[in-house]
Amino acid sequence: QVQLVESGGGLVQPGGSLRLSCAASGGIFRIYNMGWYRQAPGKQRELVARITPGGSTNYADSVKGRFTISRDNEKNTVHLQMNSLKPEDTAIYLCNAQSVTRNVWGQGTQVTVSS
Repeated sequence: QVQLVESGGGLVQPGGSLRLSCAASGGIFRIYNMGWYRQAPGKQRELVARITPGGSTNYADSVKGRFTISRDNEKNTVHLQMNSLKPEDTAIYLCNAQSVTRNVWGQGTQVTVSS
């Protein structure tokens, strides 16, 4: 079964940028829909961005124009480039892999946007 490990989180000032990475192992990466979700304290987990095996993407309205999801099927990685970060983007960001038979989560990486 595929396993996911996120990296790239941290503390950034409003208006700054971060690039999250998710490394997958143990499965056939290219068949999975890959997504980034986030969960802030006291709030439900929400979809941030998703990318299909063929590269089609969709984004939450709150991040459109600021975040970009991409995948490298040769390196088994998915990235989330986050620009113009806002305090309300503060959350734990989790990588997700979905196939017909699997729904796998990473442990998450903390993103804090604060001055």
